Amino acid sequence: MTEDDAAPAAGVEQGSRNLMVRVIVALVLAPLAIAIAYAGGWLWIALVTCAAGGLYVEWLMIIAAARRTRVVASGVVALAIAGFCLASGWIDAALLVLALGLAAVALLSPERRLWTATGFFYAAAAEIASVLVRLDQIYGFAALILILLVVWVTDIGGYFAGRGIGGPKLWPRVSPKKTWAGAVGGFAASLVVAAGFAALGVGKTGPLLLLGAVLSIASQLGDLFESAVKRRFGVKDSSHIIPGHGGLLDRLDGFVAAVVLAAIFGFLRGGADGVGRGLVVW
Repeated sequence: MTEDDAAPAAGVEQGSRNLMVRVIVALVLAPLAIAIAYAGGWLWIALVTCAAGGLYVEWLMIIAAARRTRVVASGVVALAIAGFCLASGWIDAALLVLALGLAAVALLSPERRLWTATGFFYAAAAEIASVLVRLDQIYGFAALILILLVVWVTDIGGYFAGRGIGGPKLWPRVSPKKTWAGAVGGFAASLVVAAGFAALGVGKTGPLLLLGAVLSIASQLGDLFESAVKRRFGVKDSSHIIPGHGGLLDRLDGFVAAVVLAAIFGFLRGGADGVGRGLVVW
């Protein structure tokens, strides 16, 4: 084997190892996330609050603002207090705390103020939406699992369709590896999930297929948005906290976009206390 032949072979072997690590980590984290989502209550809120804090810190790392202690601390504390308010059932208080937190991080940012405020808003939206979707005691878990599965199969279907089919790139300037075949493959996989929920009697087929399609598109746009931010600041991974997956932002970008959109849909149909019901009962 020549040196020219060895380089591609090493790349394939490294890619196989990375895929194996990703699969193993996913097989551990996914059931854990589902179990905590099923438990709901303060346990789910605690997980969501910790994740939101991690998203905010990683965002600051990407835009090179993580050394500003007051900016980091004010945002993390605001997210933590909001989590406590949500666990206590004080939704209005949580929204007020997050609004004050947004103002605080903006005022305390000597530079890149808009980027810092955007990062906090992103994390806060993820926190409040994830809690509101699960809040409904009857349909909250089903709604949350629908979102999670749509996001996961969109990612998995996109990966294998993109690798197996290839073809034209989706947006090479932002994400050079993503292809139109991958986007379509992930979209198709989300429809299968939505059809499965309809078959189980969770909702009507037509609206669920539409919801699955919209959430899949939102998930892919969320992924592209995070890639665009990293590209803007010349960062490859938001962190290396999750083996084989990168950082929280790298793994939750699609979920954040999908769960925020789902919470808006659910809120419009069911109100703050019935977001889950509004999302899956059409």
